[in-house]
Amino acid sequence: MSNFDHGAASSVKLPILSTVFLPNAHMANFGKNTGMLEDVLRRINERLEIVGLSESGAAKRAGLSADAIRNMRRDVERGNTERGASIRTLSKLAPILETTAEYLLSGIGEGETGWSTVKGVGYIGAGAQIEPDFEQVPPEGLFTVDVPFAVPDDIIALGVKGDSMMPRYDDGDVVLVYKEAQRAPESLLGEEVAVRTSSGHRYLKRLMRGASRRHFNLESWNARTIEDVELEWVGEIYLTVRAGQIRRIEAKERAAASRRRAKIEAETAGMDELPLEDRKVS
Repeated sequence: MSNFDHGAASSVKLPILSTVFLPNAHMANFGKNTGMLEDVLRRINERLEIVGLSESGAAKRAGLSADAIRNMRRDVERGNTERGASIRTLSKLAPILETTAEYLLSGIGEGETGWSTVKGVGYIGAGAQIEPDFEQVPPEGLFTVDVPFAVPDDIIALGVKGDSMMPRYDDGDVVLVYKEAQRAPESLLGEEVAVRTSSGHRYLKRLMRGASRRHFNLESWNARTIEDVELEWVGEIYLTVRAGQIRRIEAKERAAASRRRAKIEAETAGMDELPLEDRKVS
């Protein structure tokens, strides 16, 4: 069962120690790797130059291993898309680099802090077929995800259903994507994207060139390719929140709610027998 199959809207608050997974493009024909992890490293390098520190020097001052930044750079150079950028790592680096974790991750508001709430507007198929016309989305969204950094205003959340993109994406993951196109579809070839086809179905797939200019192939990791489809919308992935992380957050929230209820029940036990003016809950 997917994490967001609840009748009412649910909310998940991503803790500061979470790991988010940044989409990273394939190696292009010219051997150059691009993607959001590369953007994070670019901002780290900019701050390193400003504060006059080396990669290893900044990492050690932040209480990290000397190779922490170097390992991120090596992941990008090697096209390793399996690893994410730890918010814990960025939070430790930020004070040393005289900036914020939000800026290192998103490039938004170097001096700004705070949480962002992203509205879940539906689901996206990674093996499952999503019929958006049958989704009943309330004004507040089907669910929300709170992340401890600033995100662009046009970011929306989609819950992943299906297992055709495992091990990259699991059923119950949530992808945050740009609502409005940031790049032409042709520039996203080889990347994992959210799409809506001309028939109205939404998928999470790897975008590949089709038989003609206006058509595309949608590749899975472990399912048959959907060939030669026309697309109405292509959403570039901003980041991914893992289902396992969401389950842990929800379990902690349920446990905390249970403790609060037990405390209130214990404090109010026997109060029905007291006069109204004597009833008091701390």
